[in-house]
Amino acid sequence: MLKVAKFGGSSVAGTEQFKKVKAIVDRDPNIKVVVVSAAGKRSSDDHKLTDLLYLCHAHLSYGVPCDDIIHTIEQRLCQIRDELGISFDVGSEMEKLEKSMSKDMSADELVSRGEYLTSRLMADYLGFQFVDAADCVFFSFDGQIDREKTYGAIAGAYEKYGRIVIPGFYGRLPNGRIRVMTRGGSDISGALAAAAIDADVYENWTDVSGFLMADPKIVPDPRPIERITYAELRELSYIGAQVLHEGTVSPVREKNIPLNIRNTNQPE
Repeated sequence: MLKVAKFGGSSVAGTEQFKKVKAIVDRDPNIKVVVVSAAGKRSSDDHKLTDLLYLCHAHLSYGVPCDDIIHTIEQRLCQIRDELGISFDVGSEMEKLEKSMSKDMSADELVSRGEYLTSRLMADYLGFQFVDAADCVFFSFDGQIDREKTYGAIAGAYEKYGRIVIPGFYGRLPNGRIRVMTRGGSDISGALAAAAIDADVYENWTDVSGFLMADPKIVPDPRPIERITYAELRELSYIGAQVLHEGTVSPVREKNIPLNIRNTNQPE
């Protein structure tokens, strides 16, 4: 049994969530590829790393300093590192990022650092090999993913290292520039990884226990939909169910790979 596990922003929001991810991965030796989103909100009044980085780009565009935002991001990453005893050098990475920041820096490149930095921490924590999405997820100039090239690169990294962590949400254009997917695109990254290595299962770990029959914010304790077709899954995603990005279905459908929606906070 070979599994790819993608962990969304809520699953990697802070120290306690990192511990839950490690417990899940340590319990299941079949998980060989882990795809990671940028750290999400720890509470209702918190900010996603992605949102903070978009805010940084807006500041840069208008020539407004964003030192405080960068400091907030660095503090948060350092807290995770220190509390978990991770050796990754956050300071030098943030210094490198600050040196590259200017109003000419693309929003895609800047925002992708949320996934990149979160994944670097996670790879170190899990003891997996970090593989940059810029080296294994490839776009054509029209924005479509070059699946043949992407599958070959991900499969090659998996064969070389055996256990890998890949950042979700971004990849590289033919000219070398970073391109991000639409919001929630890490789901697609996980599906691409599953298809690339012909996984037996793609597990998408989030903060809800699967697709539910109604919106839990409106209907209390809705029942889960235990089994659903690829077509129904894509349709529900397309019309607004926020559990899964609509673009996730195609790669796993083509390879007939089952997709499980799992809850990081209730792994049982």
